[in-house]
Amino acid sequence: MSFKLIGASVSLALLAAAPAAAQSTITIWSWDVAASALKSATEGFNKKYPDIKVDVQDLGNNQVYDKALAACAAGGEGLPDIVTVENFEAEVFWSRFPDCFTDATALGYTPEKQALFPDFKRAELEVDGVAYAVPWDSGPVTMFYRRDFYEKAGVDPATIKTWDDFIAAGKKVMAANPGTVMTQANFNGDSEWFRMMANEQGCGYFSTDGQTITINQPACVSTLEKLKQMRDAGIITAAIWDEKIQANSAGKVATQMYGGWYEGTIRSGSPDLAGKWGVYAMPSLTADGPHAANLGGSSLAISSASQHKEDAWKFVDYALLTNDGQVTMLKSFGLVPSLLSSDKDPFVKEPQAYWGGQAIWSDILSTLPKIVPSRGTAFQADAEGIYRATQTKYLAGGFPDAKTALDDAAKQIETATGVPIAE
Repeated sequence: MSFKLIGASVSLALLAAAPAAAQSTITIWSWDVAASALKSATEGFNKKYPDIKVDVQDLGNNQVYDKALAACAAGGEGLPDIVTVENFEAEVFWSRFPDCFTDATALGYTPEKQALFPDFKRAELEVDGVAYAVPWDSGPVTMFYRRDFYEKAGVDPATIKTWDDFIAAGKKVMAANPGTVMTQANFNGDSEWFRMMANEQGCGYFSTDGQTITINQPACVSTLEKLKQMRDAGIITAAIWDEKIQANSAGKVATQMYGGWYEGTIRSGSPDLAGKWGVYAMPSLTADGPHAANLGGSSLAISSASQHKEDAWKFVDYALLTNDGQVTMLKSFGLVPSLLSSDKDPFVKEPQAYWGGQAIWSDILSTLPKIVPSRGTAFQADAEGIYRATQTKYLAGGFPDAKTALDDAAKQIETATGVPIAE
């Protein structure tokens, strides 16, 4: 056999052995643990769609937001097929660039599929019948607590129904565990506690329809008053994100209130404390009041510039609209599903060893249907900045009362945005 024939035979053999080329590649912009979670979902997706390659690019949270806004301003040039969008900031995109993302209803996001998600996750993603994005993870608010600290103080978390109960319990826990604070909040750099407590009471910066400013409504005023009472009682101290993580590991804090996604932060940041943490429902202003709120969460939006919209939709449909996709990301990285049916998954009902054998996911996900929608609107950044400054001044005694503080904030937001204050 000649060398020429041998070479040809080898070439044919290699071609026969080579895997089939991917039909298409879809690119996704995301960040940190969210990007890792999406990557974990690709294995199951490729079992169903082996000819579609998924390229998840971890750009960082701020980079995704800034690059996506810049690309939308340029008519969509440079956008990937799919963009991760935080619900909190979503309406900035829809209001400024309504043509930048594809209406998911045109790709297969039927009313039946939309109904698989709670209203609070859809409120900021669907405007005038257009679904700009599909809900992904959510942040049902949860009280993460140190079982051993509470037990030493003789405090049963099941008895903590109101924020006044929480204050009383905090004093007991701190007395029984010297050097430990009941909880922490980023008072100067964030509005996290106010937003969680206000959302629980059905109040926010803006009305649910986004047409009026509601930050100075009675429920928000009561929220701010109670927050100051907790701070003045000494059970809650200021701490930024990294300081909280350090306090968790060092045993200097007994409780952290956050969205359910914080589970992964505690478990990965303090692995040696397995069995010492648990969760319970957030307190309310009254014992029979609501005990559910949301903090954080994101969605996936398909860009109008995508050349692979149908394939992009197949990935979104698998990752976000099936228990397999959503629970895979929950197992791997603690991203809390928004899909209502996910609470029926066997994994969700399993006791979690790190959490003292508590079936925490069942407890956390059970609050999803109870959460009240809270609109960020296109003016979220303006309202957020004004509230933070108001909060700092109020907690320092710069206003005579919470109503005066929030009336002032409402007027500033009205001036900045042109949105009227609710009557």
